[in-house]
Amino acid sequence: MSYKELFYNENEGVLERYELSKERIGLIIHEETIDEKYRDYFVSVAKFIESICCFYEDESKRFSENANITFEELRDINTNLYSDILGDAYDESYANPDFAVKKLGEEYGKILCLLYTQIRGMIRYAYEYRLVDMTINMELFVEVYNLFENAKSNENKEELDKDDSSRDTLLQNTKEAIYYFISDYADRNIEIRTRENVDPELDRISDLVANSNLDDLRYLFNYGEYISDVEIKTAQFINTLTDKEVENMAKTYVEGYRDGFLMANKPLHKKKCVSLYYNIGFERVVRKAILMFKDMGLSPVIWLPAVDVINRKTFVNGAIGTPANKQYDYDHRYDIACVLDKALNDRRIALLEQSYEKYKDVAAFMGGPAVIETWGEIPFTPVNKENAWALSSKQQKLVTEYASHSGQIIKKYIKGDERSFTIISFPVPSIGDNFDEIFKETVKINTLDKKLYKDIQQTIIDTLDKADHVRVVGKGNNKTYINVSMQDIKNPDKETTFENCLADVNIPLGEVFTSPKLEGTEGLLHVSSVYLNGLKYEDLSIEFADGCIKNYTCSNFDNEEDNKKYIFENVMFNHETLPIGEFAIGTNTCAYAMAKRYDILDVMPILIVEKMGPHFAVGDTCFSWEEEIKTYNPDGKEMIAKENTYSRKRNDNPMDVYFNCHTDITIPYEELGEIVAVTSDGVEIDIIRDGKFVLPGTDELNKYL
Repeated sequence: MSYKELFYNENEGVLERYELSKERIGLIIHEETIDEKYRDYFVSVAKFIESICCFYEDESKRFSENANITFEELRDINTNLYSDILGDAYDESYANPDFAVKKLGEEYGKILCLLYTQIRGMIRYAYEYRLVDMTINMELFVEVYNLFENAKSNENKEELDKDDSSRDTLLQNTKEAIYYFISDYADRNIEIRTRENVDPELDRISDLVANSNLDDLRYLFNYGEYISDVEIKTAQFINTLTDKEVENMAKTYVEGYRDGFLMANKPLHKKKCVSLYYNIGFERVVRKAILMFKDMGLSPVIWLPAVDVINRKTFVNGAIGTPANKQYDYDHRYDIACVLDKALNDRRIALLEQSYEKYKDVAAFMGGPAVIETWGEIPFTPVNKENAWALSSKQQKLVTEYASHSGQIIKKYIKGDERSFTIISFPVPSIGDNFDEIFKETVKINTLDKKLYKDIQQTIIDTLDKADHVRVVGKGNNKTYINVSMQDIKNPDKETTFENCLADVNIPLGEVFTSPKLEGTEGLLHVSSVYLNGLKYEDLSIEFADGCIKNYTCSNFDNEEDNKKYIFENVMFNHETLPIGEFAIGTNTCAYAMAKRYDILDVMPILIVEKMGPHFAVGDTCFSWEEEIKTYNPDGKEMIAKENTYSRKRNDNPMDVYFNCHTDITIPYEELGEIVAVTSDGVEIDIIRDGKFVLPGTDELNKYL
């Protein structure tokens, strides 16, 4: 059944409402019945809605392999849909909170900017034939317009005094209209989103990938996402690869997913679905992977990032493309602050639980995500706009509460001890003229000799297992000085505190990692420049006491308040503190050498960068929700360092022990003075000194350095 057919019946039921709304919006463009100050806004948004309706109704503007429409025409259509937020156009777009406030005033500018951002989600709905969602957004726009029209009419009739009270009433009514719209339709939006996450039947994108002619790049414009040169050039490049090369890329990815289940003794045979995350342009690789997953008995589930306020996330996954404007996405990351209160928060938690309960049968078969990340884009440092919606301290707690509850709900229906994942990454053409070479180097990094690294990493683990703590010190301008406490080993012959990470869930290979003991872990972590979750940080410094963050700063902005806020929102995820969830030593010097050779360290993903030196993750451990599952290294020893002071209390109250975040921060070899294992009787064993491995048995790693 096609996506269009799935929504056919409900679309038929809303046709009359759609036509009425469209007719009313058409009239708005020519009316002069509201305050002149707001007229341009409503006319601009009405014209945008008209353009979406035109696109929805005109099948000739959609691509099919037999359609008489060119690649260039499709690209023009796609560009026009996103034109108001592209490049300099965003400076004078009502989707820009600063411009909206400048034109409409502080209070009305912020709320009407949010309304327009919600309306812009109609682009997606038009591609997905979701006429109900288009219609309800159109009705919301008409409702708000009517409020402004009535306010103007009342003023003209002098039924209301022309003072602040009338404006306050209009503002309050506008806020209430948007609040109740988001709340009333939360059941629909959360249920559809939940089903998209687990049900192969509600999957438009898998069909697109499996059945399109991938040599005809017109297929790219069927996503409904903005399609930039990056997606086009990526698809063009991958189309130049041989079938064997593409098959090997897919095989590494799929086998990593399978090995994740095998290494953790998890029941892959119970699963029927796999979530696929990737960047648009990689369809040839994804198609091969789909066939391989089907041979394993797994059907793909692919979704696009949410566009509605209730479901929109700061960091997106699924099938994604280059954002039309990263600043736009950053400006609207906390739009929910406009409406978020405890009642709405409780409602969305309850609705999420209800939705998973409704689709529990298909959710139980979900095996977890298989992720293809991309990298090479120019690092983005956002501008903090005071007119963008921001969470209050009370709302920050609500967001944290929702993250904790939603994490528990999802793990209830997609059990942690039965799910796994894998992640692999490749560069995109944004990286520059050496893209072809860097891509092939990355394929090499992703397929290094597992046996060689297994033995070298085991040598490092044997030394670390003797340590009471590990001392990590930076050099040059790097101010790192931190002592990391190790977990206790009761039976050295059968137990280990570090996992020997070979290319399964986390590709490429090249690290040994542990969950450190928080008590006694003290010091400063400093990195001169790092790229985390798509955002760049300069001079990031984090201070720890008993394994938890007690202070932090960076130098991105001119004042300390903005620097702390930047980290609080995007690294701390609104938590007052976070523990060290992971300490690791990266061994993939081959990747490091590539980064240095092409001078691309600042654009490489944490997935690879974490293998290029020691790294510390703040947040949950790598084993959150899976502490009871026994895992073993290739030498047969059980990995026992899976919990810390927080997660040890997980059976009492999970809300207080899990943070639902895990951010890796790596010190590159060139900024590294020493890593030393210190035993309980004070013996010091050097592992790395002056950026090179000095532990006997690790010399092979230095050949790339």
